[in-house]
Amino acid sequence: MRGPQRPGPPADGNLPPELTAFIGRSAELAALAEAMEAARLVTVTGVGGVGKSRLATRAAAGPAARDEVWGVELAPVRDPHFVEYAVVEALGLTDHTTRLPRETLLDRLAGRPVLLLLDGFEHLVEACAGLVAELLRRLPELRVLAVGRRPLGLACERLFPLAPLGEDEAVELFADRARQQGLSVGDCPAVRELCARLEGIPLAVELAAGRLRALSPAQLLQRLDDRFRLLTGGGRDALPRHQTLRTAIGWSHELCTPAERLLWARLSVFAQTFDLEAAEYVCSGDGLAAEDVLDVLAELVAQSVLSREETATGPRYRMLDTVRAYGADWLEAAGDAARLRRRHRDWYLGLATWCELDWFSPRQGEVAARVEAELPNLRAALEFCLTEPDEAHLGQYLAGSLWFCWAGCGRLSEGRRWLERSVELESGYERSRLKALWVLGYVAVLQGDTVPALTALRECREQAERAADRAAVAYAEHRTGCLALVTDDMARAETLLRSALDRYQELGELNSNVLMGQVELAMARAFQGDLADAVRLCEDVRRVCEDHGERWARSYALYVLAYAAWREGDPVGARDLLADCLENAHAFHDLLGSVLSIELLALVTASLGDPAEAAVLQGAAGRLWPSVGLPLFGSVHYNAPHELCESMSRQALGDERYEECVREGAGLDREAAVARALGCGVRPLPGLPAPREPMPRSRGGAGKREPAASPTRKGGETAG
Repeated sequence: MRGPQRPGPPADGNLPPELTAFIGRSAELAALAEAMEAARLVTVTGVGGVGKSRLATRAAAGPAARDEVWGVELAPVRDPHFVEYAVVEALGLTDHTTRLPRETLLDRLAGRPVLLLLDGFEHLVEACAGLVAELLRRLPELRVLAVGRRPLGLACERLFPLAPLGEDEAVELFADRARQQGLSVGDCPAVRELCARLEGIPLAVELAAGRLRALSPAQLLQRLDDRFRLLTGGGRDALPRHQTLRTAIGWSHELCTPAERLLWARLSVFAQTFDLEAAEYVCSGDGLAAEDVLDVLAELVAQSVLSREETATGPRYRMLDTVRAYGADWLEAAGDAARLRRRHRDWYLGLATWCELDWFSPRQGEVAARVEAELPNLRAALEFCLTEPDEAHLGQYLAGSLWFCWAGCGRLSEGRRWLERSVELESGYERSRLKALWVLGYVAVLQGDTVPALTALRECREQAERAADRAAVAYAEHRTGCLALVTDDMARAETLLRSALDRYQELGELNSNVLMGQVELAMARAFQGDLADAVRLCEDVRRVCEDHGERWARSYALYVLAYAAWREGDPVGARDLLADCLENAHAFHDLLGSVLSIELLALVTASLGDPAEAAVLQGAAGRLWPSVGLPLFGSVHYNAPHELCESMSRQALGDERYEECVREGAGLDREAAVARALGCGVRPLPGLPAPREPMPRSRGGAGKREPAASPTRKGGETAG
């Protein structure tokens, strides 16, 4: 359930460490399941650390769950405007259009029985309440399970306040955590008294048990007893549970060494998860050497302050929100918060710079997976840049450098919001703003939003010429040519794209953007009837891509080659090329590349004598197009294969059978549509994150160091 980058709560075998043990709670679990059956909105409330997320995760995975269960972790979200984006992303509803994310949710969830698990919304109550109210009102099949420290305040809300563990359950949890460390503690008075002092709050009990390697239960009780008296004056009966938890965390904090306390505070700048190398860079210095961070971090894991989890990109570490908030308070009190946030920003600025360069390399798949894992931290860095004085130019640079994430990995809507925010700011750094402008224009082109695209690209071109920024001129000209291509102005598209490619050659630019320009020129040539030139251009792109290990631009070259193969009477060759193209586009979550491939595959399938399957594929593509924008850009040229396929299939099947097959295809979700088009299951490609899927109904090493980089052009895709 940790997401937005992971959309659904995982099955039990994949739970993060802090959710693996589920001691007791059987009665609460049954009661929550009953509440979920009786009400469409149930909110689990309680003090931090009481086990709300654990209980909700189990309930969502249990028999009360419907066919689709999706979890959204909202704790890392700071801007209320991004709540809806987080939900759209968590549900895997890739949408390239200019629609508001709420419209996407309403459209794509209509008629689907979905249980939406919203965790950690308490700092975003107003935004969440408004969204949930409208979704429930307009989506009768939707249910919501919310988790927070306070209610949403909606009339239809059924509250489920979660109390701490009972005495026996707390003792059992303490003993279980001891066993995990290879220790054994009996059911002795000291353990019972300790759990009673901690009032059965699971997180507090686990923090105490994390100290058993160094202290006996009696010693733990003595130290905790001293702290309670210090903070509360000995009034045990009057201890509010929030104070109890804070006391327990503070007590655990006091038992840490100075180095452990220092690292705890500094780690609070990370959003969600982080890796060792990021921690070593961001948190080292001024009392903590980089080479000591690993050992100190390992101690924090041993003490349950941090948890370690294995991911597709290697080991990552997570700090619970309550523990992070405590560390953040200490960081603020030390007057070091601003400096650490800047170091955090520097690391992720450097990461984005290296990922942009590595996108044009055999590590392209690894880059996609890495950026997927780091999105919460990249968002935090963007937010810092765009809200702090004198940082706007770095925000513009960062938003522009992530073009491959927005355009290549299916995040156009989010990217456009960051880019629009960044270019609205006066930064005083022309190059950074120009880069953000051409990327904004590019994103708008892909969304089919012509006027904003042209506005951004024209401004970029004019300002770049005044500033003598030749790279920005080339990129602006290139994307203006792309706009002409999708609006059927082939002559203008060819002129602009050839000019941009000449400029790239003069500059020595060679990257995925340059290759896409050559593919787009090939499309313009193909649509004008010169298939030989189109094939020549795309074979050259394919060769360069294979030399450099590039897969994203290569998939678009394969699309053009497949179109040419079909036009030249080789549907079998076209089908093989399109299968390769679709596998890659889908693996990168590139919805435009996927739907274009499916559309052309439908025509190829009809040409191979299977009009019924062709109609099914057209129906599947028809379901995907609303998330891309206007079907086939509204372009006569892009639409011609669709029209021909429909004509062939209708003639062979008759109108009634054709429409029946289209409806069958329209019932396929994106994953099923791709699998159907490929004629088999979807194979994840090496280095890429797996496709996003709903939570199963089950019950049951770090990469190379990325140094922080300054936003100066180092060649390749950092230009502009």
